[in-house]
Amino acid sequence: MSLAIMEANKSSKFGDVPIGCLIVRDNIILAKAHNQIEKKGNPLLHAEILAIKSATKKIAYKHLYDCTMFVNLEPCVMCSGAIVLSRLKRVVFGASDPKTGGIISLYQIANDSRLNHSVEVNAGVLQDICSDQIRNFFRELRINKKK
Repeated sequence: MSLAIMEANKSSKFGDVPIGCLIVRDNIILAKAHNQIEKKGNPLLHAEILAIKSATKKIAYKHLYDCTMFVNLEPCVMCSGAIVLSRLKRVVFGASDPKTGGIISLYQIANDSRLNHSVEVNAGVLQDICSDQIRNFFRELRINKKK
């Protein structure tokens, strides 16, 4: 999770919400990514989507069986859907997202029995650090808007 937090710091340099993501298999990092929505002007460029794209390219297969995703904030609905479709084995995240969370907060997409794949979920890893990272970003954003 510490590496996801470090990756997230790259996002805020361009005004993106600091989200960092890693995909790991057998203790080897297959992919790491950070939000690039503001940087590239594309609402689809979430860290999770970019990491999935990179990992599937690296292994040259569409499914990420036996892979774990580490992300500092609970994935949104879009990313949760991509997680299921890519067949990730497990998602580990830090802070919950009560406004847009698609894993446990608003929706439980990763474990919806109506879907054809379920994902193991570990929530709250380094939760305080992850929450502070997001909270501090938005605090700075509000301060800078007042200037």
